[in-house]
Amino acid sequence: MCGIAGFFLREDTASLAAVRAMCDQIRHRGPDDEGFHIDGRCGIGMRRLSIIDLSTGHQPISNEDGSIWIVYNGEVYNYQELRRHLVRSGHQFRTNSDTETLIHLYEEYGLDSFQRLRGMFAYALWDAREQCLVLARDRFGKKPLYFANLPSGFYFGSELKCLRTAGVPLELDPEAIRLYLQFSYIPDPWTPYRAIRKLAPGSWMRCYADGRIEQGSYWKLPVPAAEPPRDLTRSDATAQLREIFDESVRLRMIADVPLGAFLSGGIDSSLVVASMARHSSEPVKTFSIGFEEAEFNELSYAGMVARHCGTDHHEILVRPDSVSLVSRIIQFFDEPFGDMAAVPTFLVSEFAAQHVKVCLTGDGGDELFGGYESFFAIQRQRWLDSIPAVGRRALSSIADALPYAARGKNYLRFISRPSALERYFENNTTPYFLRQNLLQPGWMSPTNEQFFRDTFPDCLPPPGADLLSAAMYFESTAKLTGDMLVKVDRMSMANSLEVRCPMLDSELAGLAARIPHA
Repeated sequence: MCGIAGFFLREDTASLAAVRAMCDQIRHRGPDDEGFHIDGRCGIGMRRLSIIDLSTGHQPISNEDGSIWIVYNGEVYNYQELRRHLVRSGHQFRTNSDTETLIHLYEEYGLDSFQRLRGMFAYALWDAREQCLVLARDRFGKKPLYFANLPSGFYFGSELKCLRTAGVPLELDPEAIRLYLQFSYIPDPWTPYRAIRKLAPGSWMRCYADGRIEQGSYWKLPVPAAEPPRDLTRSDATAQLREIFDESVRLRMIADVPLGAFLSGGIDSSLVVASMARHSSEPVKTFSIGFEEAEFNELSYAGMVARHCGTDHHEILVRPDSVSLVSRIIQFFDEPFGDMAAVPTFLVSEFAAQHVKVCLTGDGGDELFGGYESFFAIQRQRWLDSIPAVGRRALSSIADALPYAARGKNYLRFISRPSALERYFENNTTPYFLRQNLLQPGWMSPTNEQFFRDTFPDCLPPPGADLLSAAMYFESTAKLTGDMLVKVDRMSMANSLEVRCPMLDSELAGLAARIPHA
């Protein structure tokens, strides 16, 4: 696990000092090592958190003749299988790292190499033969990758602070701020700044010396099925799910350093810990966080799972003074972020990092398998589709006329929405009347269905799709990438802790999409 940064300049010669300055901003992501490569107008660098092949996994690393160099943030879990295939094809390896596997895979397959990777990654590859810089990001966007294409050159980094240090203009993007005020996070590909964007999950980008940019996608999450497929029975789905999930956990337990798991006591993290216990010859180290307020404290459930699985269990409490951490935490986000669960995530990461360097989590299970309460609410609210248009207009007028603090005002607006998709967004974004009361008209985003489809063209299925499928797809793409994974990445890497998500495995996600709603 690492942090990466660099640039490809239009005219000027690359400076080692400039690359180093960018990488110094993300020292927390990789305190164990640093490395740089300069070739004419291109400079790439990294900060390394050593997890696999501790002695020879230094980056940047090149192919045999030094014509291709790479800096890489992440873990590829099937790299040993890929390596064996590449050796049979004649490639020669100098290390045992997954990083070197990526170079030879690119030599062998070019842009088709990304779809063969099973893991989390964001990498930059310098191809001196073609004089091009190649960026790629994993399927779910677990690892961040920002970029800016300017007249002076192309810049990239694991965090916004890298590009800020490189002198990228920081003019605010009003559209990104409007989206933040609506969703409490800034969705991909936006950032707070006009000049900077995020590379989309499951995509690649290639930059040439003359300023040309090529972009493409190598994977899209399948839309969840509303009806059972003819070739998948319940028993088949159960057997396949168990097999793929166990394999996903086993692959993510490969490390040359101590590892453990976050355990909330919920279904997803409990399944991960149970699978880890089956694959481990020693007690799994588990870490849980609770609250002094009984209604929020789930430590008892985590303790039950820990005892059942025989783990080496550790617990920590969030205390009222933990709010003082906010000013410290903000520096790791670089942008507005409204998910206050960042505080306990930071605390449990800090706690776990005292014992291990890698933790597995249950993140992604609710999105892929429909575990959120909002999904159940969709099923309960289907009767709202029967309200005629004239009734909706009347309810909307009543809602608008009520005083701001009137009971039921937001609910009346909710049920007056003309489409089920609009009701879903109304129920899962900052309340409309709250935004209307606080914001000037120019900072209010539309709330109609067309706005959401225009804003998130890759995060919603075509019109007419089952609403539950659409909601699960949105949660698994836009919200997962823009909120959940940002929170987990920034708070874990702030403590130099690598987090792995077995639920967010591409093969597991493919099977989950084929299993129909209950």
